Amino acid sequence: MTAVDERGVAEFFEGFEPPDGLRMELLRGEIVMMASPDLVHNLIVSDVQDQIPRGHWVRLQTQDVDIVDEASEPVPDLVVVAPEVLPASGRLLPASLITMVVEVVSKTSVERDYSVKRSIYAAAGVPVYLVVDPIMAQCVLLTRPEGEGERADYMGQTKRKFGETLSLETLGVELDTSSFGILPDVKPHRWPLP
Repeated sequence: MTAVDERGVAEFFEGFEPPDGLRMELLRGEIVMMASPDLVHNLIVSDVQDQIPRGHWVRLQTQDVDIVDEASEPVPDLVVVAPEVLPASGRLLPASLITMVVEVVSKTSVERDYSVKRSIYAAAGVPVYLVVDPIMAQCVLLTRPEGEGERADYMGQTKRKFGETLSLETLGVELDTSSFGILPDVKPHRWPLP
């Protein structure tokens, strides 16, 4: 896709209103629409948010993120930002200000969360990307982003099963995953790839 095409898609995306009950995001020039999340998903997001101290961090659900040079405006399930760098207003939060993003996997977002968004967030230099997966009952913590474009990736990866504590060192938090729910009757997957 050329830069002109990507700009045109981004302009269209800015003015487009999704149908009721659908959310949307722009990922590398593609508009992705998804149904509203499951209750298990929302409870996990709420639980993660509650464990991140409000006094030290701003925790934002479904905040549009601006990824420069990626033609992407993802909408992570949770964004964590230091309060001193948070802008006063705006629809798009620059990725350069973000300390951590959290995505909770749904049955339709597995590849997107583990692969596409992984490289998008890494290309943007987001220091920490946490994937919480209620299908496989696991958390995957990704750190040390490197590279550009679709080849960008996180060099650090830590996996923990639900019930284990996960150290979010950057935030100074020991994440308790014991109350995270599991999506019933969903086919297991193979992500993250080794």
